[in-house]
Amino acid sequence: MPLAKGEFIFGYAVAFTMIAIVQTIIASSFAVWVCGLEISGSFWLMFAVAALDALLGISLGLMASAFARTEFQVVQFMPALVIPQFLLAGIILPREQLPGVLESIGDWLPLSHAIDTLSDVAAGTTDSDTAFSMLVIVAWIVVAPLVGSLTLRRRTA
Repeated sequence: MPLAKGEFIFGYAVAFTMIAIVQTIIASSFAVWVCGLEISGSFWLMFAVAALDALLGISLGLMASAFARTEFQVVQFMPALVIPQFLLAGIILPREQLPGVLESIGDWLPLSHAIDTLSDVAAGTTDSDTAFSMLVIVAWIVVAPLVGSLTLRRRTA
């Protein structure tokens, strides 16, 4: 069955999205009702942001897998995607304490927006910055698979 590159990636995205939504429901419910996580904001907004973050992970993974020629190359690409975000997103050191250039880079990485949005929702301090961060996450969710589909090599058997 002939498929366009975009359709191929979209099919994977739909399948992984269903799994991610189920995982988000389980993880969010477990954190709040079993582990006693207290949030000042809306549970449903926290769930929506967690679901967006799960979709973000799927999108970045699909982009990396589309760039790679083999499964081993995907594993090699992941540190290039994950480590800069881990170091510059504010997990280890607040972004405000980073040198100016690194702070600017960190401000555009998707993990930074995911952390900021979840922190705002948990604290109950959602505002226009929270909405902007959610828009940036959605933009990454849309653009990453599109970029991946442009680089996907088509093979026929």
